[in-house]
Amino acid sequence: MAQAPSISLSKFTSSVQAAVKAAAAKHPKFKFEVPEGITVAYLIRGFPVPDTVFANATFGEAQAFANEVAGHIAGAHPEAFAFVKPQSPEGVVLSVGRHIICGIPPVAQVFEVGK
Repeated sequence: MAQAPSISLSKFTSSVQAAVKAAAAKHPKFKFEVPEGITVAYLIRGFPVPDTVFANATFGEAQAFANEVAGHIAGAHPEAFAFVKPQSPEGVVLSVGRHIICGIPPVAQVFEVGK
């Protein structure tokens, strides 16, 4: 069995922070502090977006923002998108109750996240 790819957690977090900054420059409604942590759950790998951002943004705008972030992450960590067409990585928006998370879809294969 092939060994799972490895992704540095600190490098991945830095890439996400850079991706959020770059995406916010293109999507002015999404101005907020860069995330300090990453949510790793069954449905998404992402970061919470403050409620105040969504007071003036549509779901379509949130999806465009998430797509922008995903594109940057795919450039820095293509292994995180192993089973996604590289030319079109799509972001994910998850809303549960009043919590909204933007990010990337879960990987279809196992990978290790390390320090």
